[in-house]
Amino acid sequence: MIFFSGCDYFRMSRNPEVIQAAARTLHRDGLSVSASRVTTGNHAIFQALERELCKFFEADAALLTPDGYTTNMIVAQSLAGTIKKVYIDDRAHAALRDATRFLDCPIQEFEHRNPASLARLARRDRTEGPALLLTDGMFALNGSIAPLAEYRRIMPRDTIFLVDDAHGAGVVGRTGKGSLEEEGVSRTGIIQTVALSKAIGAFGGAILATGRLRQLVLEKSRAFAGAIPVPLPIASAAVRSLQLLQSSPEWLRRLRQNKQTVVSCLGEGGIFVPPSPGPIVRLEPINASASTRVCAALSRAGIYPPFLRYPPSDPKGYFRIVVSSEHSRRELLRLVSVLTPLKHQFVQSSPKQTPGCAK
Repeated sequence: MIFFSGCDYFRMSRNPEVIQAAARTLHRDGLSVSASRVTTGNHAIFQALERELCKFFEADAALLTPDGYTTNMIVAQSLAGTIKKVYIDDRAHAALRDATRFLDCPIQEFEHRNPASLARLARRDRTEGPALLLTDGMFALNGSIAPLAEYRRIMPRDTIFLVDDAHGAGVVGRTGKGSLEEEGVSRTGIIQTVALSKAIGAFGGAILATGRLRQLVLEKSRAFAGAIPVPLPIASAAVRSLQLLQSSPEWLRRLRQNKQTVVSCLGEGGIFVPPSPGPIVRLEPINASASTRVCAALSRAGIYPPFLRYPPSDPKGYFRIVVSSEHSRRELLRLVSVLTPLKHQFVQSSPKQTPGCAK
């Protein structure tokens, strides 16, 4: 079946060169170092991956972590005791919410992607000392971006930003450096965390920040110190994936062209998709019966239904359509041809259409 889901935005997990890199390392070095990196488990491959991450994202320092989810918790453990107040987007990923549990200080939620809401909270706050602001960079629900530039203008200069860019890294920004590049903000005062299991197609996570923060993690995070790093073949695969993405702008060009094709053709068919930089199209069914009808139509057409209830508490669910750089135009138009006759099964946010679909 044609797959319009998951987070493997460039299909790097199936790229022959990436697989070959993993296979070579598997035969040469085995599966695992079987020890924490702060004891005897460091390896040249991990250091090579961190250098490649610094190069790709133009970061001062990078630290490879065991997985994307715990990356934010590792940062929070390292900052515990130095942060006096926390601000968090009310739709932030669960990984960021779990991270706040390590910070023994007041926590305030601001409205999703709403600088005015953040400003009101900041004006009322009388707590002395540095603040930490937590937000996704690109939100996986619909591909929208946190307004980091506006947040920065609002918050005091000593505020630290923890930006979970698991989905934005490699995908948004002029050259794919993520939400910071998309928003045009510098790295000063920003900790960017990324997952290597999305655009990079491998596994693990990374912290992109200053050398000082990297050293702080090594000294203070029990979650990092006590964990076994990612398997060596996977780390080697991530190195090759990053090299491929850096080698040509064609990957990003195809990804964005494919997203535009879907959005434009859906718009001409009467399904308006709110604009967002990410390669994600979110469609909300009007009710449970509509979900069933859409799923059945997609299955009959040989398309795996990308229907989610995420978080699991979501009672209605939604269709999260993920466009890959590797989808053919024929596959994209097949998706559109199934969805547009079902336009009345979706919640319509606007009658606008996006021109430019050349079928």
